[in-house]
Amino acid sequence: QVVLVESGGGLVQAGGSLRLSCAASGATFSNSAVGWFRQAPGKERERVAAISRSGGSTDYADSVKGRFTISRDNAKNTVYLQMNNLKAEDTAVYYCAARFFVSYSSVASGYDYWGQGTQVTVSS
Repeated sequence: QVVLVESGGGLVQAGGSLRLSCAASGATFSNSAVGWFRQAPGKERERVAAISRSGGSTDYADSVKGRFTISRDNAKNTVYLQMNNLKAEDTAVYYCAARFFVSYSSVASGYDYWGQGTQVTVSS
């Protein structure tokens, strides 16, 4: 059973930074592509970033390009999302998700395993 646990969320002022972590257990993490998603109240879940199994390929939503960076440390079974220059519209619950033995997907339905989420609140 694959378990994903997010951490690092919190309250930050606009312009500030946070680093989210997604720690995995129960599988060989280097076999998984990982996506970070977010969901704000009343809105659909959207993918903000994704990373390939090796970490050599990444993809970002236009809304976060240049501000967010996804990375991974397979030795630590962890994927990170560095978020800089945060804006009020980044406020949401952030989730990591994994899918195994295939490349990353742009849609939530493409992922098999999900974490419980971590709240990010940006005050303006």
